[in-house]
Amino acid sequence: MKKRTLVLGVVAALVVAGIAAASRGSLWPQGAVAQAPRQNAPRAVPVEVAPAVKKTVPVRVEALGSVTPIANVAVKPRVDTDIVGVHFRDGALVRKGDLLFTLDSRAIEAQVKQVEGLLTGAKANLEQAERDVRRYTDLVAKAATPVVNLDNARTQTNIWRASVDSNTAQLENLNVQLSYCTIRAPISGRASMAMVKEGNFVRQADLTPLATIIQIAPIYVTFSLPQGFLPDLRQALKNQTAAIEAMIPGDTRRASGQVTMIENSVDAPTGTVSVRATMPNTDELLWPGTLVTVQVTFREEPAVTVPSTAVQVSQTGTYVFVVKDDVATVRPVQVARVLGGESVLASGLDGGEAVVTNGALLLAEGSKVVIRAPKAGS
Repeated sequence: MKKRTLVLGVVAALVVAGIAAASRGSLWPQGAVAQAPRQNAPRAVPVEVAPAVKKTVPVRVEALGSVTPIANVAVKPRVDTDIVGVHFRDGALVRKGDLLFTLDSRAIEAQVKQVEGLLTGAKANLEQAERDVRRYTDLVAKAATPVVNLDNARTQTNIWRASVDSNTAQLENLNVQLSYCTIRAPISGRASMAMVKEGNFVRQADLTPLATIIQIAPIYVTFSLPQGFLPDLRQALKNQTAAIEAMIPGDTRRASGQVTMIENSVDAPTGTVSVRATMPNTDELLWPGTLVTVQVTFREEPAVTVPSTAVQVSQTGTYVFVVKDDVATVRPVQVARVLGGESVLASGLDGGEAVVTNGALLLAEGSKVVIRAPKAGS
């Protein structure tokens, strides 16, 4: 019985194998030989291009600078007395000569009146002494009085003349002190908040000023440039073309001005030179102490520019892909500087070439390309 079961199993296996072989023969008539893979044609890479443009561009450099005032005055008292009036708003724009503070001047005014009285008396005595001199001069000429009386009269004249001069000087000194009780703006500019109010007592020895005034227009912008740009800057100053623009973070407006000073030595540890520009600042765009980005323009010259997105970097330097007849080729270039979104080239292109601005990562030398329109918003 076991032998019969084994024979039936072998027969069944042969039948199944035959069916499978017949099936393969019907699906692949040529047997188990696989077809050779079909060769794919090269695919064109979609890219965006832009022209290399030859035009006049500025020779410019950027630096970080700070706004510094031309004049900064601390207003302090010159007499010890009380504040009786504050005549400006905190932070107001004041003009030279505007009244800022009034101090209590009653004590000085009383001293002025006292000295004026002494001066009047001294002048009267001087007149009397001068009359005596004239009278004794006539009497001495007639031998009617001794010469000593004339000498005494002349001495009294000199004494009262000295008294008049002394009282006059003292009166002038008091008038100067009286003028200190009226404090006016020494310069035009923005006033700080008043550190004292009406009724406060102030002293000459106080360290804290009554207020400070900072000149706003014109104003300085001070920055440092690498010493490599010093020849260009000096030549620009000689040609009167050294212009700057200051940009404030958070503001789209720009302030313009002219470079007016180069420090007389280069800072050896940093290799930079300090430069100062004068800005008109009539609109008060620049505020003292603000950090600004400074663009210094030395001159303008013709050059070839490409979008900065077209410039690629490799181990051998910078390059761009130039498209001609739907084929991309590598063109080595040298970037002189970057202006906004454009790269100014020192060499490599003549202008008019079509350079790849998007899709360069998929390209190689001699790649086939298809030019597509820039995406919206790019």
